[in-house]
Amino acid sequence: MTAESVTASTPSDERVVRPALEKFGFAEFRRTAVIGSVLGGCTLRRVMRGGLRRAKRRHAMADGVVDGFEMLGPMFVKLGQLIASSPGAFPPELADACLRCLDDVPPFPGVDARRIVEADLGHPIEELFREFDNTPLSAASVAQVHGCVLADGRPAVVKVQRPDIARRMIVDLRAAFRLARMMERRSENARVANVGGVVRDLYETTVAELDFRNEAANQARARENLHAFGDNAGVAIPEVYPEYSGPRVLCMERMSGLPLDRFDDIRAAYPDPELLIRRLVKAWLESVVVHGLFHGDVHAGNLWLLDDGRAAMLDFGIVGTMTPPWRDFVRALFHASAIDGDFRPVARALRELDLVEADAGDDATIGRQLATALAPVLSGKLAKLDMGKVAARLVEFGKRRGAFGPEQLILMGKQLGYFERYAVALAPGWRLGQDLYLFRNVFPDEVVAKAAAEGVELPAD
Repeated sequence: MTAESVTASTPSDERVVRPALEKFGFAEFRRTAVIGSVLGGCTLRRVMRGGLRRAKRRHAMADGVVDGFEMLGPMFVKLGQLIASSPGAFPPELADACLRCLDDVPPFPGVDARRIVEADLGHPIEELFREFDNTPLSAASVAQVHGCVLADGRPAVVKVQRPDIARRMIVDLRAAFRLARMMERRSENARVANVGGVVRDLYETTVAELDFRNEAANQARARENLHAFGDNAGVAIPEVYPEYSGPRVLCMERMSGLPLDRFDDIRAAYPDPELLIRRLVKAWLESVVVHGLFHGDVHAGNLWLLDDGRAAMLDFGIVGTMTPPWRDFVRALFHASAIDGDFRPVARALRELDLVEADAGDDATIGRQLATALAPVLSGKLAKLDMGKVAARLVEFGKRRGAFGPEQLILMGKQLGYFERYAVALAPGWRLGQDLYLFRNVFPDEVVAKAAAEGVELPAD
């Protein structure tokens, strides 16, 4: 069977399209009771075993919550992943405990994966693929990945959604949202942490993530953007094969290599690990500042050193979109940090975002205040670059009707937090905010001029 003859069938009835988060029926009521019972029971067991000292009790409670997440299934594992990737927004004991949620989860049977592939693509496996491995290469909370060989002989991988996961995750989200609203009514800490907003954000990303056609489109666009300037040859994004993809199935080019957190193996295999990090961050920052579509989940399982020496970005299930006003702000922020130290354009960008009060002063005044608050954070080592701190300090400069929530900046900051961990291990001493190479395509003329003036030699690619 040729690739051209493969077409996706009508989505199965198992798919859920934009369900209402606020809906709360019998299924949600029953699930809420189960959630409360499981989380309460797991937490109590850990606390009883952990002792009564306050520090031990906090750790025991956090471990109990994660025990409950693992028992409750994929949606709560995903919530744990969100908490683990946002350590500044949650108690450190809970964020550390939730690192367990980043591990692989048990796979589902290969026969179910074959059934889903056949249902979405409308053809028997034997007609679609020359080979299809029933044993998955990896398994995560939403999907698992199988190796295969396409009809034309190209090696590939197929990401297959877990059976009935959409319906179960939506029920869990509705139950979690109801619990979050109850917590906000009873707890000032819950209101400050905006736990209802956390669940709503998780709902938005989950609904988008459950339709793999969104991921396919985002990955294809990101791959095209990667080479928009004719460089970034040292970074790769797998090619998507749309004719082998559907709402619950995503087929793409197969790549082989090492996850970025295997630091000893990376150092042994790659002569210049700092350059590896710089290439990845350069490509990622361009996606934020220039293109406005960026990888929103750059944990080590999604960043690899390939066997051919390139770095790779994998899994575009979660992406961020940076709107033009926010791009202008981030561009101005890095221009001040890396190029000229002038924070007046940053002040103007904040005005455009309606984040500066009318009587706060002129751009020069606000720029000096921003320089005092932000320059030390941006110009230090990446290990000290905390976009969460940047966002927190921006709160001092403007409020929007009593609420300030720079979600796009916070998502960007989360990813920089991941890059921070890799840089500490592989590129100690490197300063992101002052590395001209990263901004070669963002500020081309200024970078060339400053590099020449300072005698800095930029990598060829």
